[in-house]
Amino acid sequence: MSKYYPKKGRVIFHVDMNSFYASVEMTRNPELKGKPLAIAGNPEERKGIVVTSSYEARAKGVKTTMPLWEARRLCPELIVMRPNFEHYREASREIFSILSDITPYVQPVSIDEGYMDITECEDKGTPLEIAEQIQQTILDRLELPCSIGIAPNKFLAKMASDMKKPMGITVLRKRDISHKLWPMEIGEMYGVGQKTAEKLQSIEISTIGDLAKADVMQLKSLLGINGERLKNRANGEDNRPVDPDAVSEFKSIGNSQTLPHDTTDEQEIQRLIRRLSQKVADRMERKEVYAQNLQIMIRYHDRKTITRSKQLPDYIHQVDDIYDYAMRLLEEHWNQDPIRLLGVTAQDLIEKQDAAMQLNLFTYEEEAKHEKLYSTIDQLTEKYGSNPFKKLKTPHNSKAPTTSFQKDFLDDYKKN
Repeated sequence: MSKYYPKKGRVIFHVDMNSFYASVEMTRNPELKGKPLAIAGNPEERKGIVVTSSYEARAKGVKTTMPLWEARRLCPELIVMRPNFEHYREASREIFSILSDITPYVQPVSIDEGYMDITECEDKGTPLEIAEQIQQTILDRLELPCSIGIAPNKFLAKMASDMKKPMGITVLRKRDISHKLWPMEIGEMYGVGQKTAEKLQSIEISTIGDLAKADVMQLKSLLGINGERLKNRANGEDNRPVDPDAVSEFKSIGNSQTLPHDTTDEQEIQRLIRRLSQKVADRMERKEVYAQNLQIMIRYHDRKTITRSKQLPDYIHQVDDIYDYAMRLLEEHWNQDPIRLLGVTAQDLIEKQDAAMQLNLFTYEEEAKHEKLYSTIDQLTEKYGSNPFKKLKTPHNSKAPTTSFQKDFLDDYKKN
């Protein structure tokens, strides 16, 4: 069996559930199987946005973020359902429990995908046998399809899992990248968004192979340190370990400030909450993370201190959302005694690129509706060096206290 495992190096899986939300709905209502299904908000309204869809719907041209009216035009027989995130979360716990039966080295990165390091699993079969076992177990136990990428590192495993869907198992070795990976368009590379792809195309990098062979100094000039990182990925290099504790290591981001005097002045308190929310939003933007829990801290004139938090229905990252939830918590828990110190902390953080957008559909539609506006602002920011629409920001407090560690909801499966 050892001949299937490298003497040096690792064997990494990327397990990616196929059309996850739609697939979960089909397990709960078998009559939906084989039919074009979309998960969307406000199904009764034309302005709804598609969150995800079944492969039968995708075959008709239905895509994520597509307006519902357009999806129905392309697929008149489309069945539309509202999302039920509790069901999806329950299925996610079961999936990661199955993966953790194979190896303790499991790293969830979103509600429906994760990495496994099976380098030490020789006694359980070849990598292909283990992948087939995982795929079949998830299908038999949960009736859910998945695709699995097998590779020597996380980046190649992620790329491999996307190569065959649904129910695919793909092996991507370093010796395969010149004919499997390099011919792919640059926009298909994991970690390359639309703006980055456009920048790379502007210097005649149109495929992953072009990126692999590009001049590193030119890339760093164009994209900063990320340019060198992407070139390394394109050449199949990625030393990141599969970290089972990564889901526990998203730090909270918070700021607190002592008032110049104890006060019950609501306007003064609101202004401070706004400033603290702005600082938190700025730091979240720099770290490219979203939060699903918000906490406030209130220290009264007698130094009695309370903290109160709220689990949010959606991931948030913008200052207005942080401020609104902080104010709600304040209004609910402030006893009207004079306040000495206030703090605002964003918790349950997840990296932006890995966020499984658990949005209620009002938020989802707002994000989609404003996407062009955000894109225009980004272009102007890039052109002029600063965002011309942002208010002046309070300087960051370099002496801010260190933040505590918080567990992300993806760690739920460990609690079973």
